[in-house]
Amino acid sequence: MPDLPMKLNPHNTHFTPKENFNMNQTQTTDYKHGKTYALTITALMTAVTCILAPLSIPIGPVPISFTNLAIYLSLYLLGWKRGTISYLIYLLIGLIGLPVFSGFTGGPAKLAGPTGGYIIGFIAMAVIAGLVIDHFHKPWIQLIGMIVGTIVCYIFGTAWFCIVAKSTVSGALAICVFPFIPADLIKMVIAMIIGPMIKKRIR
Repeated sequence: MPDLPMKLNPHNTHFTPKENFNMNQTQTTDYKHGKTYALTITALMTAVTCILAPLSIPIGPVPISFTNLAIYLSLYLLGWKRGTISYLIYLLIGLIGLPVFSGFTGGPAKLAGPTGGYIIGFIAMAVIAGLVIDHFHKPWIQLIGMIVGTIVCYIFGTAWFCIVAKSTVSGALAICVFPFIPADLIKMVIAMIIGPMIKKRIR
């Protein structure tokens, strides 16, 4: 007697453990590539920036800030576009007065102050460094991208400092740039090491 094709029972909702596992894997993958997941991670990195950025190490008129470290990590985890958006959200949070800027400060006065140019300059840094990180996978090229982005931030911030503080360029560089170069390089290396590691775990 020939084998008859099996009829599928539309009311049968029982699946084998393997089928359930595959369905769960598919649902997880769909979630991780969905808008909800992207918004969640962006909001999370904004929160991380709000936590890290106020922390600072006072070494003079301009303290060492962890804002750029948070931005570098956001770029590795979110890409240049969402990483920049994450920073812009953080910036808006600070502008409305919440103490998320360095030294637990906030409000428009901080942005209009002598170091406000560096806060704005971080936007350009995020775009430049993020584009390089997204399109080049060799660590040394990514490092160059972060260095170039940081230099642009230095230029914008130093020009702003000279105008607001009525300082010479050499004086501004001595106060706002040269003391921070070693720490900024260390933060770049830290982001290069732990950024890809975290990215692998959350994807």
